[in-house]
Order: sequence, then C-alpha cells, then structure tokens
Amino acid sequence: MTTEAATPVAPAPAPPAKKKREAPRIAIGVCILAAVIIVYVLSLFGVHFLQRSEGPLPPLDLSQGGGDATIVQLRLEELKPVANRLSVEVLAYPGVAQYDNRFDVLANDVAVRLYPTSDLGDLQYPKGKAPAQLSTTIEAHGDPGNWPFDSYQTEPIAADAFVGTGDNRKKVPARVEVTGALDGWEISVNRVHDPSALPTSRATDNGNVVITLKRAKGPLIFDLGICLVLISLPTLALLVAIPMALGRRKFLPPFATWYAANLFAIVPLRNILPGAPPPGSWIDQAIVQWVLIALVTAMTLYIVAWIRQGD
Repeated sequence: MTTEAATPVAPAPAPPAKKKREAPRIAIGVCILAAVIIVYVLSLFGVHFLQRSEGPLPPLDLSQGGGDATIVQLRLEELKPVANRLSVEVLAYPGVAQYDNRFDVLANDVAVRLYPTSDLGDLQYPKGKAPAQLSTTIEAHGDPGNWPFDSYQTEPIAADAFVGTGDNRKKVPARVEVTGALDGWEISVNRVHDPSALPTSRATDNGNVVITLKRAKGPLIFDLGICLVLISLPTLALLVAIPMALGRRKFLPPFATWYAANLFAIVPLRNILPGAPPPGSWIDQAIVQWVLIALVTAMTLYIVAWIRQGD
C-alpha cells in the first residue's frame, strides 16, 4: 500500500500594506535629516560671512604724528559690560628728542595723563628705560541689560605727556591712537574736534577719540540658536504632558527623569550665552522665566497623570 506524498502548500504572499506604510515614514525621516543639515550648513555660512566684516583695528602708524609728536597707543584688551570698564594697554611713543639714541631708551622721565583720568592716574615711564605697556581701565558707558543689542561708548579720550622733572618739567600734547581687537565685538573709533579748545591746551592735536563697541553679528546666530533651544524644551514637555494628563496617552514613568533634566538644563544654557547677560536682564524676563514656568506646569501635569495612574 503506497501513500501519496502531501504536496507542499506555497505560503501566502505578505500583504504589501506594511511596506506602503513604511515608505512615507522613511521619506519624512529623510526630509527632517536633510532640513537639519541644510540649517546647519546655512548657519555656518552665515557666521563666516558676518565675521568677515569684523576685524582688528589697523596697526599703529607712527608717521601720522611726525617725528617730534608724542603718540599714546591704547591697545584694547577686555570689556567688562556689567562694570562698564574697558581694559587697555597704554604705550607712549615720545618724540625723537626724548630718546637716547645710543641705547634706544628714554632720555627724560615721561608721564602720560589720559582725559578722562584713568583708574591709575598718571602712567610713569622712567628715564633710562624703554617704554613698556602699562595696564589701566577707562569707563565705557552702556546698558548691559540690553543684551545682545547693548553697545558701549567712551567719553572723548585725550592725552598729555609730561616730560622731565622738577622745574624743567613741561607738558606736551599727545595724539591718541587706538589699536587691537576684542573677540565678539565690533569696534569703531571716531575723532572729535573741540572748537572751543584753548590755544594752550591741545590745539595742535588731531582731535580726541571716542571708542564705540557693539556686539559682533556673528555670535548673534549662536544666541538665536540657544534661545530657540530654551523655547523648544517647555514646548516639547507640554506636548507630552498634556495628553498624559487628559488620559489620551499612556503614562510612562521614565519621563520623570526627562522633566528633571530639562529643569536643570535651563540655567547652564542661559549662562553659556556669549557675554553672559546680567541676572534680571530682559532675556530673563521674556524667555528664561516663562520657560521655567512652562516646564514646572508640564511637570505638574505629569504628576497629575501619575496620581490618576495610581488610582
């Protein structure tokens, strides 16, 4: 007695519906990835383009004052916005008559006085030594609470040089020149002529200088990115917490650590902003405060959902 072998039954083909559902998801994922890459590349080009317009001030040209003129160079070092103080390095270049050409040192004592007076008063350059840079600070008026649109400006800066000692000491008008650069700042220097100046003061000078400092445009893109991150954190937190509180989404316990991480991330994100705006500035009132309120609201809704889950 023979038995016939059972013919194998071919498996039914898988329904193509799953593939059709996956195709739009893949396309959406690719589009999101491409959008992120495009925004990243555009931000790099934007920062590079904006930073091309920024640069240090031109170097000192000693020929502008002539061989007998005294030039006082102010090299910018640091701006402290909250204190309204501008740190500078001061270097005096007296006229050729004040040098001992044998050793290339000063033949007389020289003191430089800035107007308005700097924090160190008269800056001394002793006889027998080559002039060296001396650090001091001057006032730069501005409103740090207006970050990142704050700007700072000095009063008209002038200088006199006092040459010699005792009864032989004499006052020589000096020309102020500004050099250097500050990272993250655009610097402009303008000369202001005082028509009411007395003939005995600095009538032969080429005018006082006013230094204006504005935040560079390049870092503003970074500032905008940080602000967008700050705003997106509570927005995403509320999008997750509201459906949970309404019972439309399943309660997920691991989200508790996510909310806590968001709360603790706000202050570090705020503090890495370029220039570190002072506490209580407009960004704290307009963004940071409301970000914290929204995050606390989202966390409260999450706790409400947790209580309902327990019931």
